[in-house]
Amino acid sequence: MQLTTVFLALALLWPVAPPQILRGWHPPPGPYAAGHRGIDLAAPPGTPVLAPAAGTVTFAGGVGGRGVVTLTLTGTGTPPLRTTFSPVTPLVTAGTRVTPGTRIAEAAPDAHCASPCLHWGLLRGETYLDPLLLAPRPRSRLLPVAG
Repeated sequence: MQLTTVFLALALLWPVAPPQILRGWHPPPGPYAAGHRGIDLAAPPGTPVLAPAAGTVTFAGGVGGRGVVTLTLTGTGTPPLRTTFSPVTPLVTAGTRVTPGTRIAEAAPDAHCASPCLHWGLLRGETYLDPLLLAPRPRSRLLPVAG
């Protein structure tokens, strides 16, 4: 299943509102190299974190001293897309099925960013992808040519 087909089929939402990108996606040149494997969105502690699409929570707990929620997205092929959020305080447990807009966590304090943020990641299998592929975009509109 091609990614463009997958993204067109998903009902997509921003995980925090209003969305403000603090740091973009900078994929590493290799699997163990430095890079930024997601994007950082402005999110003071306590900010609601919403499911951007329908899926099943496949992890909700601590990793390396910070809270993480992983959501496996419904109908996104094999292996399915997984989206991750940290640092958070999970409000759901593994196995919970969610619809777009379900409150799954709250942003938690952490030193990941210079100002409070939510790190949003996206993977297919072990390959990191740009989470902005999941971000909703305004629909294009054709206007008549004057003349």
